[in-house]
Amino acid sequence: MGDSTLLLGHRISEWCGHAPALEEDIALANTALDLIGQTRMWLAYAGQVEGKGRSEDDLAMLRDAWDFRNLLLVEQPNRDFAQTLARSFLFDRWHLLMLERLTASGDATIAGIAAKAVKEVRYHAERSAELVVGLGDGTEESHARMQAALDRLWPYVAEMFESDATDEALAAAGIAPRPSELRADWDAAVDALLAEATLTRPESQAAQSGGRSGKRHSEHLGHMLTEMQWLQRAYPGATW
Repeated sequence: MGDSTLLLGHRISEWCGHAPALEEDIALANTALDLIGQTRMWLAYAGQVEGKGRSEDDLAMLRDAWDFRNLLLVEQPNRDFAQTLARSFLFDRWHLLMLERLTASGDATIAGIAAKAVKEVRYHAERSAELVVGLGDGTEESHARMQAALDRLWPYVAEMFESDATDEALAAAGIAPRPSELRADWDAAVDALLAEATLTRPESQAAQSGGRSGKRHSEHLGHMLTEMQWLQRAYPGATW
């Protein structure tokens, strides 16, 4: 959770000062800050559970690409505004469902983080859905760009619902749901919004995975970390 929110927060922050309208610039910056704030809570707790003395900054800024356990979807570059929105739309719906379930986690810290984050993510999901509908059902060009973005990102959807041995152990312990349990609700919500946006659900069965397990990341992650971690790598231990 922390790796995915970290990378998506960084990706969205790349729009700061470059969004197509001032209102969007501010909204994207605030969304990025929300995700980075959630990252701090997730990675701080991960460091505590790990017990090796690593802080949230250590986990965010001093790991290499192969150590990250994030969804491949959030690594994907911004490209145009349509792809940025489509990526957020697909992730936000999954993120909201996951956090709603995690508020009932048997782990009190996880339940507490989820309860705080879900308030922000509910707004993220509403906002990205409204914009996808507005652009999908907008002009001929905006519709074409939204459909192209969905088609390009759809192969990264399946990974959000993969369940592995770790997920099974967490589910058995009552700590987290199996990601596969979220698929039906996600499909129903996304299909309804795509219909409202006059967009077509991609038929591609291609499925990219490996990000959550760390077995394989896209070429984009290394480039992103080079920029994101540059200061800490160049000046180890630097603090504000």
